[in-house]
Amino acid sequence: MKIVITGGTGQLGSELKDVFGDQIGHEVTFLDRSDLDLSKPEEISGKLMAINPDAIVHAGAYTAVDQAEGERELADRINHMATHAIAEFAKKTSAKLIYISTDYVFQGNVDEALKEDYPTNPINVYGETKRMGELAALGQVKDAIIIRTSWVYSVYGKNFVKTMLDLMRSLPEINVVANQIGSPTYAYDLAILIKRIVDLDLWVGGVYHYSNEGRISWYDFAIAIRDLSGLACRVNPIDSSGFPTAAKRPGFSLLDKGKVKSVFGIEVPFWKDSLIQMLNKIAQNPLT
Repeated sequence: MKIVITGGTGQLGSELKDVFGDQIGHEVTFLDRSDLDLSKPEEISGKLMAINPDAIVHAGAYTAVDQAEGERELADRINHMATHAIAEFAKKTSAKLIYISTDYVFQGNVDEALKEDYPTNPINVYGETKRMGELAALGQVKDAIIIRTSWVYSVYGKNFVKTMLDLMRSLPEINVVANQIGSPTYAYDLAILIKRIVDLDLWVGGVYHYSNEGRISWYDFAIAIRDLSGLACRVNPIDSSGFPTAAKRPGFSLLDKGKVKSVFGIEVPFWKDSLIQMLNKIAQNPLT
């Protein structure tokens, strides 16, 4: 199968490179910003046509959540209009489409693991534009697969885990929000799921939720990062009101994974097990 993956140098794209490797049976093309500028939707169809993929994993996105509040038009072009252009191409060429979305499509005020059909109501520009991307994908490609995920981290790129490690190594104490609840997603685990979907003979379109198992706060996550890394930094729990941001954040980001486990026959790793795996990789290759 000939596969195109957007966001090729991002966290998920980089993990997908590791997961697919040089596997026989798939010809995978990873496109980064220099190959496919998602801020120019009008150029997307021509560039994809030159590759003519059988499947597209659209992992590229505008993910600067706070910055998006002041760059609504740019965020919309990348997260919404570019997705619409990719979906139009997929419809025209009968290519399969996987679109990576976010828990931020929800308001985040319900303390329970949300199923895929729970009403969306984003509270920031990033969430709004990703939701419009979902609708664009499903509106064009009836069997598109939408995967919503949360709190993504990886050995690659910038993310909460690597930021915490840097801060804890340089400061005697830090403050971390304790009243935002969810479950992190190790991008490697998500990459494994995507590869399984691509490898399956049966393609089951629809919306799916995926994150690691468990329920924690950002504070709990930071404590685990510190303790597993053997660091001595003091971590203080604070309310989100004490850490104001340009974009509102959901209070709850819990996702129900029952559907994705049932349909694709996967086991979802527990969050701490995946964190240990990621930290071990960093220890083996600290320059990642």
